[in-house]
Amino acid sequence: MAIPKRRQSKSRSRKRRSHDAIKPLKLQYCAQCGQPTKSHVACPTCGHYMGRTVVEIED
Repeated sequence: MAIPKRRQSKSRSRKRRSHDAIKPLKLQYCAQCGQPTKSHVACPTCGHYMGRTVVEIED
């Protein structure tokens, strides 16, 4: 098994980890009801996706 010859510096490790941060969700607004929803997901409020009803919502 390979053994590192030198210790990695803190700055090198932190530069590598700079892309590991959690990014905020990209929200879009439903064209039918106007509620914010995740993209590429049926609206949980009205059940519409891509201009048609995909999920029947019980009141």
